[in-house]
Amino acid sequence: MRHQINRRLLLTGALGSSAALAAACATQSTPELRVVETPAAPPSPLPPNMFGPKPGIALLSRNENPYGPSPRVMPAVAEATGQGAYYADTAYLQAMIAEKHGIAPSQVALSTGSGEALAAVAMAWGAEGTLVVPSLFWETTVLYAEQKGATVRRVPLTEAWDIDLEGMEAAVDDSVSLVHICNPNNPTGKLLDPVALKGFCERVSKKCTVIVDEAYNELTDDPDGNTVMDLVRAGENVIVARTFSKIYGMAGMRIGYMMANEENASKISSYVMSWMGAPQVAAAVAAYNDEGFLAMSKSKVAEARAMVSEAVKAAGLTHLPSETNFIYVKVPDAEALRAAMAEQQVMIRGPYGELTEWSRVSMGKIADVERYCMALKAYFA
Repeated sequence: MRHQINRRLLLTGALGSSAALAAACATQSTPELRVVETPAAPPSPLPPNMFGPKPGIALLSRNENPYGPSPRVMPAVAEATGQGAYYADTAYLQAMIAEKHGIAPSQVALSTGSGEALAAVAMAWGAEGTLVVPSLFWETTVLYAEQKGATVRRVPLTEAWDIDLEGMEAAVDDSVSLVHICNPNNPTGKLLDPVALKGFCERVSKKCTVIVDEAYNELTDDPDGNTVMDLVRAGENVIVARTFSKIYGMAGMRIGYMMANEENASKISSYVMSWMGAPQVAAAVAAYNDEGFLAMSKSKVAEARAMVSEAVKAAGLTHLPSETNFIYVKVPDAEALRAAMAEQQVMIRGPYGELTEWSRVSMGKIADVERYCMALKAYFA
């Protein structure tokens, strides 16, 4: 039998219930309200300390900014994650970057960290000719291209551990398609003279493409004075690489970008192999113009650098001048120092290739940097 709702009975029942409720209110005190507890958030499905250093570890080996990301990032990422069903639109982020640097959005090529875009450049230009690079710089992407068949010509640094601009310019011939520079350089931390670098780029870019990796530019004393963005704005054959991994404290978010003329930007984008996710894009948008966070991060890096510089001097050692979030220290044996520091749960970089007397330490949280300084003094006491 089908059960049908009788409108008259429903109406009568409703009225009857209303009357009963009214009577109860008239004869009884207000019923006590029940407090409904909000369900607790479910426990995280991630293993403890899945990302970042384990408890007790001072991680000073990877040039990260442990103070990041900006407080503006978390709510933006949460909102983007809630819309994770949709592919990310990067146009807004490209427009933000373009507006800040006075270029067109079409001149901005995004990638998952600047490393991917650098690899794209090395692959694209490496297929066309020889790559000229310093003998010591962050060469992971060039090594990648070299493994795929690219020809790389390395120019030694000067005796002062600077990138040899004259030597690199002399190494450019008709076979060269790209010159790659990192400024400030990694791992030395040294900054090139801006006038000399711009003159170099102006001359060499008439013969081949010049890319300047400015991953640490925002950490220098004069970011605007140390960039070659003027040449990009002028339409020269110059590419500038930037990243959110350093001062922005978002190395794990993997967001980077390159700025170039439209032809080069399009060429880079055609070689980039991945697509950025909505949380990445949202994080970059939220953090990009947070000047308060950037100033705080820069001050912490400067404070840590001063601590390390003092500790190095107290240990009877020397280091190269740095305008980055790391310092290159001259030591008797870089690998021995790395191993000794690891025993104290302080992680620093070992030697770079045959440079066994140079040790790189990154600036982390002040308490961790203090542990490094104490361990350094004790090791060389």
